[in-house]
Amino acid sequence: MAEASVFHRPRPAPHVVALVLAGGEGTRLLPLTADRAKPAVPIAGRYRLIDFVLSNLVNSGFLKIKVLTQYKSDSLNTHIARGWRLPAMLDFYVEAVPAQQRTGRDWFKGSADAIFQSLNVITDENPDCVCVFGGDHIYKMDVRQMLDEHLEAGADVTVAVIPVPIAEARAFGILEVDEQGKVLSFAEKPKSPREMPGRPGFALASMGNYIFNTAVLVEELARDASGDSQHDFGRNILPLMVDSKREVKAYDFSQNQIPGMHEPERGYWRDVGTIHAYWSANMDLVQVVPTFDLYNPRWPIRTWNRSLPPAKFVFADPGDGSGQARMGMATDSLVSEGCILSGGRIDRTVCSPEVRINSFAHVEESVLLDGVDVGRHCRVRRAIIDKGVHLPPHTEVGIDPEADRKRFTVVDGIAVVPKRFSFSP
Repeated sequence: MAEASVFHRPRPAPHVVALVLAGGEGTRLLPLTADRAKPAVPIAGRYRLIDFVLSNLVNSGFLKIKVLTQYKSDSLNTHIARGWRLPAMLDFYVEAVPAQQRTGRDWFKGSADAIFQSLNVITDENPDCVCVFGGDHIYKMDVRQMLDEHLEAGADVTVAVIPVPIAEARAFGILEVDEQGKVLSFAEKPKSPREMPGRPGFALASMGNYIFNTAVLVEELARDASGDSQHDFGRNILPLMVDSKREVKAYDFSQNQIPGMHEPERGYWRDVGTIHAYWSANMDLVQVVPTFDLYNPRWPIRTWNRSLPPAKFVFADPGDGSGQARMGMATDSLVSEGCILSGGRIDRTVCSPEVRINSFAHVEESVLLDGVDVGRHCRVRRAIIDKGVHLPPHTEVGIDPEADRKRFTVVDGIAVVPKRFSFSP
């Protein structure tokens, strides 16, 4: 009898649920987070921070996503409900999950407690693996590649990692790994970060993105909830897993490859947790050739699109040589839908929807959020102006730091005008 043929079938795809942690206050981003959760902060004109992680998950084929919210989440909930609708007939979804107080009268006490209080969203789906991702970083990532390495290694949890300069490392969870990527130690925001072997001046940082085997995650959350803990993944769950000899693996994000990516973009990841980092990330995007490419059609950054008209640039009066030109002009800038540059000029500036720049105004190196109205002859430089602010004619922002400090926040030379701020006559 002939020997039966042996067919090597590919491993069946695991059932995966993604949880996005989006309940943080983002106090270092005040006043931008005074009325909104950090993942709801607008960026790059037409996006919110939450759009980057959701785009990565959806582009990677992960289509069952729960977003855990808590702090001032109304605008975030609205953005998700109106802009992130996946086909329910196929049982795909992006859904906001508010704090439910299922385990007591307390709100979330940490990132781990947020998931422990929401365990029903895991048990209802009964997945093989759970992606636990942060909701407020800028990057592109094919999550399937991280999942493949997690499964191949037989890990209990896999942590996405990236090198960061030692000077910045105190703000992150820092790992030590062996040559096979096994995590040997995990320290959350250490005072003296450990340098990477063979790369002086850099430490290996956690990106706050994890893939867990479901049974392990549930067990570790239950253990954390029953003990004296800060109920945080970086401070408690992961260090204890390393110490208890769980299989904790590091995933090298710099090896992640997405379709259409140009080489300088490899490994691009930004934590916009401070005003300066937020402003800098926006300024990165107005470069002639930005490192982070918003224009890659093979890996789109998705968001909620409102029905607004195209941006408009009006007046082309160069003047007669005796006064200012009256020209609607933008150079090295991002201008969103619904904006009108009515005889004013912007340079290296990001305009969110429905911004208006009136005649003879000049705005430089600034971020203008929804509905900002810059009056005639205004001068704005190195500023972030929040939603709905009207600058009366001849107003100056970012020109005189001492005058700015008397009216609003100034951080690292960047003036931040809070939402709907009213300028005195």
